[in-house]
Amino acid sequence: MYFVEVILPLSLAKTFTYSISEAESHYLKIGMRVAVPFGKSKIYTALAIEIHQNKPALYEAKEIQQILDERPIVTKIQISHWQWIASYYMCAIGDVYRGAMPSALLLESETLISQKTDSFVDTSLLSDDEFLVYEALQQQSSLKVQDIIAILNKKNIFPVIQQLIDKNILVLQEEIQETYKPKLIRYVKLNSRYDSNQGLTDLLETLKNANKQKEIVMRYFQLSAAENSKARFENRITMPITVKKLVDETNSSAAIIKALIEKEIFEEYFLQQDRVNFTGKISEFELLLSAEQKKALVAIKNVFSQKEVCLLHGVTSSGKTEIYIKLIEEYLENGKQILYLLPEIALTTQLVGRLRNYFGNKVAVFHSKYNNNERIEVWNQVLQKSEKAQIVIGARSALFLPFDNLGFIIVDEEHEQTFKQADPAPRYHARDAAIVLAHSFKAKVLLGSATPSIETYFNAKTGKFGLVEITKRYGNVLMPNIELVDLKEKYFRKKMTGHFSDILIEEITAALSMGEQVILFQNRRGYSPIIECITCGHVPHCQQCDVSLTYHKHKNQLRCHYCGYTMAKPTHCQACSSVDLTTKGFGTEQIEQELCFLFPNSKIGRMDQDTTRGKFGFEKIIDSFKNREIEILVGTQMLAKGLDFDNVSLVGVMNADNMLYHPDFRAFERTYQMLTQVAGRAGRSEKQGKVIIQTYNPDHNTIQQVTTNNYEAMFDEQLYDRKIYKYPPYYKIIKVTLKQRDFEKLKTGSMWLYQVMSQNLNMPVLGPEEPIISRIRNEYIRVIVIKIPLSVSIGNTKITIQKMLNSFEAVSQFRSIKTTLNIDFY
Repeated sequence: MYFVEVILPLSLAKTFTYSISEAESHYLKIGMRVAVPFGKSKIYTALAIEIHQNKPALYEAKEIQQILDERPIVTKIQISHWQWIASYYMCAIGDVYRGAMPSALLLESETLISQKTDSFVDTSLLSDDEFLVYEALQQQSSLKVQDIIAILNKKNIFPVIQQLIDKNILVLQEEIQETYKPKLIRYVKLNSRYDSNQGLTDLLETLKNANKQKEIVMRYFQLSAAENSKARFENRITMPITVKKLVDETNSSAAIIKALIEKEIFEEYFLQQDRVNFTGKISEFELLLSAEQKKALVAIKNVFSQKEVCLLHGVTSSGKTEIYIKLIEEYLENGKQILYLLPEIALTTQLVGRLRNYFGNKVAVFHSKYNNNERIEVWNQVLQKSEKAQIVIGARSALFLPFDNLGFIIVDEEHEQTFKQADPAPRYHARDAAIVLAHSFKAKVLLGSATPSIETYFNAKTGKFGLVEITKRYGNVLMPNIELVDLKEKYFRKKMTGHFSDILIEEITAALSMGEQVILFQNRRGYSPIIECITCGHVPHCQQCDVSLTYHKHKNQLRCHYCGYTMAKPTHCQACSSVDLTTKGFGTEQIEQELCFLFPNSKIGRMDQDTTRGKFGFEKIIDSFKNREIEILVGTQMLAKGLDFDNVSLVGVMNADNMLYHPDFRAFERTYQMLTQVAGRAGRSEKQGKVIIQTYNPDHNTIQQVTTNNYEAMFDEQLYDRKIYKYPPYYKIIKVTLKQRDFEKLKTGSMWLYQVMSQNLNMPVLGPEEPIISRIRNEYIRVIVIKIPLSVSIGNTKITIQKMLNSFEAVSQFRSIKTTLNIDFY
């Protein structure tokens, strides 16, 4: 007997065993997908990770339904990396598999509804809805759920289906559906019988009375001749003529082409084409490094001769990207694959253009704004070691691609919290997971940042990672001049117009008069975070979350940024019916409106989650700003990272205190990073830039460190605090989150778990605490934080914690409480 061990795309920690035939055992390889039955009737796409002959002891192994692949689509290194992620981040291997694979490769089973063949149906006993379904099944053998929704014109159709099953009329079955479809382009060519001179004479005779068809055929000859001569000149194979091109060139319709195909004058055929294709030319320019960059490049190579990981700590605009390009060049020459990780999709937009100008069609992009089919094509290109995917740029999910010959990983802006996945599981950190993946390939990792995270800089200072620093900007451009504006004083002296101080207005006016561009940073989207009744003080809250609703003026609605609940803006107070409503606080939308009032002749743009929803949302705004179509750009933290605009001379921070008093041990570090990064967008060419930071706390240590660009002082101060209060890098932190709709049950359960943990773990255990937002989507939340000293084995501690959680779930009254673990939470 032969068996296959598989991972299912479900939140299940263990693997499952299925039986296979001897022939299947010889054909099946590790990394292939198989369709397997699971539960009563569902079919799932499972991943084969082992073939063996050990019969399972606890259950009878079911047979697999079919093998879905001809060759493995997941590598052995990927599987072992996924197992490490599941083990380290304490999540189910099924969660990692589901999160790692493009969803179109996880074929879903679809319920098909058909009539029982041997059943007698008395139609007089059927309700109207039941009869409509029965009647439809007389016309076709089976229906999908979506078909029945369309027939009955209602969403809740399951009661009707259940009644027909109970009456022994219907039967349900599951069928696996392939969702990926390759993109096929339709081409035409002339029928071979018209190739000769006689053939052409016959062709003209055939078309003498069909002028439009004759025009298309003549245009086809012209396009073919032009394409042939161009191909000979460029020494390449001729490109066939697409139906779309022919229709566009002749300003005709596809129906005329169809008529020519039916007359057998044209033959149609289809060719598969990649959905994401780079067609531009490689720039001929030579990349010249400055003396500082050359020195850093040599230092990085020296580090890589001894260590696997190196931190490149270079001030903003020091030219880190050029150093990355030079290193990529060397690894490409050795035939290696390169992974370039970025924290924001917005950053890929600018970088892809730069890398494609340099490396041509060797650059592939992988992130969530791409649709399923595009992601599968990149997956296949990486798997097949295609030249089109030698360099992969992407957000954190690109880490899961099936690399075979990975040589170099760049983690740019490594300090960014967006590298850490919050929900759903696996809650991994892309930087740390990338270092582990590189180790499997014996590849090198370069971490780049102007403001490294405390943990990374600590690792570099203690010798775990290499460290290379650049202290000057590229081309010896001066660091921006940072000026603090005390909002308390400005409001007291009545020198504020809306949320703009007189100094900021003067500087914006001066920059615009010089034809320069301005970036304004406010890390809050929407118009206003609070609408308050002046009479009674009532603030509209989300019905499902403990959070006030944010006012979005553009859509005239209040919106919850946690669950998406919306309501129209009220005209009067819901509590006392007063019409005196006022807004408190401000977001990017309000700043944009104030700018329109202050600078009516300037072009103003906004970049936040609301304006970048579409697939090309980022590209449109970034290109408009780069092409100087927008003069003032307002945005959230998307703007603060790595973007390069050479005409920006002024950056304004509307309120630097937003993050400063966030209840989080990383608040000061984050504030320093965010302000330094956003300041770094100013003065990136010859002229020194200027940064205006509006704050109520100009004397605060962190804000003073930003003005002097003193990263070392911030690092030393934070390290001192972290040691005293037992935080990373001196301690590892595990956050246990408990959620339940019943407040009392959650309170009892969280206290029980806390007491068990504090008695059995010889280390600090804090909680159970209510977080700032203690209810989301009608679920109450409690948090327990475990601090693990570096001297204690984290592996053994995790095993102990898992045993406690298993005991917790074994208590019947606590079984409905959801627990999630976040390792190294950010």
